[in-house]
Amino acid sequence: MFQRLAEQHRQFVKDLVMNLQALAIVLENRGYLASCYTCGGQMNSASFMVSLGENHLIRFLVSDYGITWTEMRDDRELMKLEGAEAISQLQELANLVKNQIQSCPHKIREEDLSLNNVT
Repeated sequence: MFQRLAEQHRQFVKDLVMNLQALAIVLENRGYLASCYTCGGQMNSASFMVSLGENHLIRFLVSDYGITWTEMRDDRELMKLEGAEAISQLQELANLVKNQIQSCPHKIREEDLSLNNVT
């Protein structure tokens, strides 16, 4: 039973890493500074980052140790989420990108991507 759960977890992390890589490519193609780095070829961890504008950064980390979403502005942490909440926030970002691409071929506005409207 535990072996099966461990394999499912490994597959989940791998799928998440592949989706982060795809999201980084889409954001880069839309003109944003975005990256997704992995360690080694096993796809068992990743660091995803995107700059939404001047001094506004989102970082998403995934590994066997956990999943975190951190949103920062002016080098101050605005929001930090973990686990399912972090993945939900990532889904909101992906939905915004998808909706912007479908409705308007122009660059996504920073205020549309600002998932935490703290100024």
